[in-house]
Amino acid sequence: MTRVYVCNCFGVTEAQVKKHAADGACTPRQIASACKAGTDCGSCVRRIQALLGRGAYPARDLVDQSRPVLAERLDEAA
Repeated sequence: MTRVYVCNCFGVTEAQVKKHAADGACTPRQIASACKAGTDCGSCVRRIQALLGRGAYPARDLVDQSRPVLAERLDEAA
């Protein structure tokens, strides 16, 4: 299996970004909080944005509605 790196500064792969997105991170800032991708040189931020793409993950709808995503996830888990 070939690893496609999104963030070379921190060695974050495309698969890792997609996993964080599936777990509820739906903005580049939330991805950065989860794995540091995009916090050093910043050259990967556009790629992260492309991976997150509008409508790509269900939680994105909550962001579009200005609703708190992570709080919503915690409510679902309770």
